[in-house]
Amino acid sequence: MLRIRFWALIPIAWALLATPALAAQSTQVRLILPVESVAPGDRFLAGLEMTIRPGWHTYWRNGGDSGAPTSLNWKLPAFLSSEPILWPPPATYSDQGLVTFVHHKSVTLLVPFTVAPDAPHGPVTLEAAIQWLECEAVCVPGRATVRAELVVGPETRPSPHAALLAAAVGQLPPPLPEGAAVASWDGPADGEERTLFIRWRPPAGTGSPDFYPYEGDGFEVLTATEVRPGPEGVVTLRKQVRLFDGTWPEAVGGLLVLAHPGQVPSLAFDALLPISSDPGNVPAGASTALTASTPASASISLATAILFGFLGGIILNAMPCVLPVIALKILGFVRQAGGRPAEIRRHGYAYSVGVWVSFLVLAAVVIAVKATAGVAGWGMQFGNPVFLVLMTVLILLVALSLFGVFEINFTGRALDSAGNLASREGYSGSFFTGVLAVALATPCTAPFLAPALGYAFVADAATILIVFTAVALGLAAPYLLLSWQPAWLHFVPKPGRWMERFKVAMGFPMLATALWLYTLTARRFGEGGALWLGLFLVGLALAAWVWGEFVQRGRQRQGLAIAVALVVVAAFYGVALEKELQWRSPRASTPVPATTQSNSERIPWQPWSPEAVAAARAEGRPVFVEFTADWCLNCKLNERSSIEIPAVRARLREINGVPLKGDHTDYPPAITRELQRFQRAGVPLVVVYPRDPARDPIVLPSLLTPSIVLDALAEAAR
Repeated sequence: MLRIRFWALIPIAWALLATPALAAQSTQVRLILPVESVAPGDRFLAGLEMTIRPGWHTYWRNGGDSGAPTSLNWKLPAFLSSEPILWPPPATYSDQGLVTFVHHKSVTLLVPFTVAPDAPHGPVTLEAAIQWLECEAVCVPGRATVRAELVVGPETRPSPHAALLAAAVGQLPPPLPEGAAVASWDGPADGEERTLFIRWRPPAGTGSPDFYPYEGDGFEVLTATEVRPGPEGVVTLRKQVRLFDGTWPEAVGGLLVLAHPGQVPSLAFDALLPISSDPGNVPAGASTALTASTPASASISLATAILFGFLGGIILNAMPCVLPVIALKILGFVRQAGGRPAEIRRHGYAYSVGVWVSFLVLAAVVIAVKATAGVAGWGMQFGNPVFLVLMTVLILLVALSLFGVFEINFTGRALDSAGNLASREGYSGSFFTGVLAVALATPCTAPFLAPALGYAFVADAATILIVFTAVALGLAAPYLLLSWQPAWLHFVPKPGRWMERFKVAMGFPMLATALWLYTLTARRFGEGGALWLGLFLVGLALAAWVWGEFVQRGRQRQGLAIAVALVVVAAFYGVALEKELQWRSPRASTPVPATTQSNSERIPWQPWSPEAVAAARAEGRPVFVEFTADWCLNCKLNERSSIEIPAVRARLREINGVPLKGDHTDYPPAITRELQRFQRAGVPLVVVYPRDPARDPIVLPSLLTPSIVLDALAEAAR
């Protein structure tokens, strides 16, 4: 029975009076279904998605010291039955000494449904009247009616929301292994209150142990928890239980968690604990059983994340995504050879500031996306075709400038001597090179960088800024070090006319990068994407040539040349990008045909989903999961060198393994959440699940070798 104390009703009463003034609800709700059609006799989970305005919160199934949970009143046909809500773990919220259990930003409540075996075929409407309490400085009751349609038919077919709901299922706390915790009374009852002891040996993880109680029938477990550490990793949680009527309970239910105040638990288990008079002992194997239910990646500290971020930033300079910018750096070194040390250092500062400012902007975007969508990831901008078009145009223009088609500067004068290094154009060029390095670095994750970013992306805004700054310092460090050691540049030939030829040579790596971005971008626009995007780039190159030949280097009719260049760009833009491609309307990538079992030259990949992993493990089969993306060069290198090779294909057949592939190209939320569950901010990520469901998944490093993959598959088959 749910109890709300008298003083806890005060904010609700105030909210009822305040409702006319606060008519705009701070929580938006919608009903989503994982199926478009369902067969008679089948079950499915519907989701009530609640999006909550920043600064506001709604309440968990037990509000704690105050508040009330969300409730549903279904209007359903007779052959469709619903069950109670399944709740994800809440965060704790403290205000004026009161502790409540709340949901921030967004939450998806799951409701199981069963279709009767004799259900008639035809369309069905699910309708629910929802009531909730949303609070900030004041509490306001919220109400809404939601509906969703599905068809009862001969077979069950998934809907576009299936992956989203599968991710929500993954947020539900797993059941606590039997015997992993014991509960007992601390002596006899003393009036209407009694002390409950819960002894638990939690696995290693972030956060403090706690117990979030479920609502009780005739009693309540108070929110305050006293934690007493004991020997061999066993902790005792001391809770007060208050009796309202009836007899003292024989069991208590709730979540055993590891959590920091105000945060969603890093670990949570659904526990129903019988209460005995004998406290007993926590079995030694309980910790192992618990660990098997947790993600494989262990948490790291902030200091370790900063160190890993710095080291990963240094290594990022050698990643294939950043290598084209190395060409611009080499060109900068050549131009600076023989220059004054003070000027060389200023260029190093300008480049470093460009890197740092770009990472600050990227961190701000990540923070904003987390605040609105609740989830963000490394390289997420490469899932947007608008960003890809702009990057392709930018890199192509840089390549054309290096080839001498036109000059990227403010005055129109060619950079033909080392003396121009002291000009504003030179400093802005170094700054721009830093910005470009960061823009091209985001599809890649280097060694050490993956755990650092994984730590940052699930942390608060300040931590994101700190870790991103460490990565920026690492990425800029080699160039900054060379700027402070100009004597090392004496090995470079002195500036001369040969520099123009060297500059042209450096344009070819940029042209290769533009081609790579073009292939990524064109497939985003369907069958005609390659043709129309290619025509636009040709028109842009033509306009750049007109600009360079007749405006920057010409003496006569510069006005006519400017008009021609603008008309060419406008015409190709209007026809190719706006009319044919409609490039500002992002769409999904063109699907690649799935690999079939009969093709022995490729691994027979199947689409990843949490259900696919669970089904394969239930059959006792090892599972090989690769999360990848079209724009991830590291992923392609891993596939060519260590995954799509005969030895791995043979090993998968030998162990009867199930290969699953998760495509992160369009940044789907379900895969992003799965990456963060393993403390990764982006792809590549390869996970191998052992044959035994009780064993931990094996997380492979970002850069693979054949032996790493083969050893993991052998370990999973044991």
